[in-house]
Amino acid sequence: MPIKIIEGLPVREHLHNENVYTIEEHRAHTQDIRPLRILILNLMPKKEETELQLLRLLGNTPLQIDVDFMHMNSHISKNTHTSHLQKYYHTFREITDRRYDGMIVTGAPVEKLDFHEVDYIDELRDMMKWSETHVFSRFFICWGAQFALNHYFGIQKFLLSDKLFGVFDYDNLKPGHPLLRGFDDVYRVPQSRHAQIDYKAVQHTKGLEILTSNDRFGPDIMSTGDQRDLFVLGHLEYGRNTLGEEYERDLRTGGKILPPCNYFIQDDPTSRPLFSWKSHAHLLFSNWINETYQNTYYDLTHLEE
Repeated sequence: MPIKIIEGLPVREHLHNENVYTIEEHRAHTQDIRPLRILILNLMPKKEETELQLLRLLGNTPLQIDVDFMHMNSHISKNTHTSHLQKYYHTFREITDRRYDGMIVTGAPVEKLDFHEVDYIDELRDMMKWSETHVFSRFFICWGAQFALNHYFGIQKFLLSDKLFGVFDYDNLKPGHPLLRGFDDVYRVPQSRHAQIDYKAVQHTKGLEILTSNDRFGPDIMSTGDQRDLFVLGHLEYGRNTLGEEYERDLRTGGKILPPCNYFIQDDPTSRPLFSWKSHAHLLFSNWINETYQNTYYDLTHLEE
């Protein structure tokens, strides 16, 4: 089944070129089916790039997915045209009467700030409160995961002396967990962050499960015991060239940055990156969609009960 997207969304052509099937609203209304409704809060600066990354993963499922995008009204985007946001995105105020099977909260380039210094933090906290009664399952990525772990469990983040940047091996600690169905004992995941969470605090927090971890860098995938909240510190959604583009950007801005570890073939920045995490990205998103579909209410108005 295809994913339902807003009429005319620019990344649709890229999705079609990758054989990711989409359906626009007028055709979706002719199908007698209850789609899975997903809200994506896109906090990344290059929103169209993130749209493509997430939609290609959500589109790899036999279910019909109905996707809404949202942006923070209390933040002015510097990298995405206002016209794009107005045409294809909702604000929080516009979706408060809606209910969703799932919600994805992306990363954001604000890791070096304390949470209270982020200009949209109050709006985000209001949205988190709303989502507790209007969303069944939530998927937090990178800074989104750091924020959610702090918001709900008081887990602190701290700045790293050097950016964690590259593709790293993580151990599968819970091979029988539904969200890790099909995962190998070891998988690779891109990391691109300036902050780390308090690993020991996570280990001692009731209601949290560490599903995957690296001996040096700590956890990557965590979930609540009821599996309704998923926290992922890495970027399995990244495309082949994303880390390389971040590396070039940092070089252009004069930043002191080494090439991403374990990313370029033979660590040569002029070579083609090795795409070594794609299959596990599809597995994780497919597992999350499946668990959401299997467990959510058919009638989403029951979420508030």
